[in-house]
Amino acid sequence: MSDFDEFERQLSENKQGVENLNSLERDKENRHRRRSSSRSRSRERKRRSRERRSRERRSGSKDRRHRRSTQPQNPPQDIVSRSPHREKKKKIKKYWDVPPPGFEHITPMQYKAMQAAGQIPATALLPTMTPDGLAVTPTPVPVVGSQMTRQARRLYVGNIPFGITEESMMDFFNAQMRLGGLTQAPGNPVLAVQINQDKNFAFLEFRSVDETTQAMAFDGIIFQGQSLKIRRPHDYQPLPGMSENPSVYVPGVVSTVVPDSAHKLFIGGLPNYLNDDQVKELLTSFGPLKAFNLVKDSATGLSKGYAFCEYVDVNVNDQAIAGLNGMQLGDKKLLVQRASVGAKNATLTSVNQTPVTLQVPGLMNSSMNQMGGIPTEVLCLMNMVAPEELLDDDEYEEILEDVRDECSKYGQVKSIEIPRPVDGLEVPGTGKIFVEFTTLFDSQKAMQGLTGRKFANRVVVTKYCDPDAYHRREFW
Repeated sequence: MSDFDEFERQLSENKQGVENLNSLERDKENRHRRRSSSRSRSRERKRRSRERRSRERRSGSKDRRHRRSTQPQNPPQDIVSRSPHREKKKKIKKYWDVPPPGFEHITPMQYKAMQAAGQIPATALLPTMTPDGLAVTPTPVPVVGSQMTRQARRLYVGNIPFGITEESMMDFFNAQMRLGGLTQAPGNPVLAVQINQDKNFAFLEFRSVDETTQAMAFDGIIFQGQSLKIRRPHDYQPLPGMSENPSVYVPGVVSTVVPDSAHKLFIGGLPNYLNDDQVKELLTSFGPLKAFNLVKDSATGLSKGYAFCEYVDVNVNDQAIAGLNGMQLGDKKLLVQRASVGAKNATLTSVNQTPVTLQVPGLMNSSMNQMGGIPTEVLCLMNMVAPEELLDDDEYEEILEDVRDECSKYGQVKSIEIPRPVDGLEVPGTGKIFVEFTTLFDSQKAMQGLTGRKFANRVVVTKYCDPDAYHRREFW
């Protein structure tokens, strides 16, 4: 290769290198322009954003100045001043010493003692505040209550009617509680009923302890022909500071528990064949009974021949003792006296502790009703004859004529029935004499004249009877 060719080759390479260098410079300059343009656009966006925020702040400031200018210069009187010397309103205590549901009748100290003894839970639901500032308790009246107080909110009910349902028993007690005014709040006080049909008893669960105690006043109440036996359950433990006995008396309900008191009477020497109703009929001739218990053998269910009772009016105790003590009843003589030693000198304080009497619709509420019932033309004479005295026909006719002659002195006698015993059968009304007068006035005169009289050395006891039942020969 000649020198000329070599020179041209080098010149061509140099020219190519210069072109490549120029191309690199142009690329670098283009990239720089693009970055500059991007930064310029970013700065422009930031500037516009700052200007927009500035305009919004100026507009908001103008609105605030306008609102302040339109407000009254003197604030209303009810607006509390922000001065450090402002008068603070007295804070209302909405939680201190507010009794939980079911414990409204005990003091805070008693409630605290119950908590310490573990008889109620240490925590309780407190009232909550509504938007109106009112305190609202989470649960109305003690719904189901705590497990710790459950034993104090349950009652045992014995001698219940056969085949009774839990629903009907609950309805009965809820209705009686409402009629007697013993409920503490709207709604049903009885929450649940459990019935054992095999052993003929039930358990009632109430919503509050106080309502449970008041329901014991219905001990002895008649439900579908059965006198209910109401007791505390075996696991019952008294709550501190709360009464164990009801503070009310329901007229017409004779309790089956006669508590020890200065007015408790003992009746001994009763014939074993007399049942509860027959003994009560004898006792109520002096006044209505508040409580009665005929003591029976737990194995056989037969009477042991003695009973205890208490009258509603304690002033008739002496009259009942004088009239019944030594009375010939069948082949026995009654022994009637005060059950407690030294009770004759009962203090005035004990007399004044008589429970409040409730007027319950549908129940007997007067002494006259329990003494003789509603006056009718039919008069029942009791404690005059013994069943064995009616077996002989001649003796039976003699008694019949003797009664007819004596009763005719008070008015015209329309009919007489003296049920006689029959071997192997239980004859209703045996030992009683039923006399039907033509007018109600004659029947009332006969009751006044015959009550307390002696017949065969026995004191005559009287009561009125339902004429319809008499004509159907229902002599119970």
